[in-house]
Amino acid sequence: MKLKELRQKRGLSQLKLATELNMSQNTISRYETEERQAGYKELIALADYFDVSIDYLLGRTNNPKVNR
Repeated sequence: MKLKELRQKRGLSQLKLATELNMSQNTISRYETEERQAGYKELIALADYFDVSIDYLLGRTNNPKVNR
């Protein structure tokens, strides 16, 4: 998952991102280290927050563009 890269590019701490998305810092940390997988709702929230596709977020493509 490209979550850590996206978060760092925006200069956000794990805590700040977690607060903005109503998640815990521990959850963000586990997503970044792939100890835990995000569910459907969380993937949508993360992709929408960073304005990228879910495929990009998951590393399935290098194209961040969202097809709407």
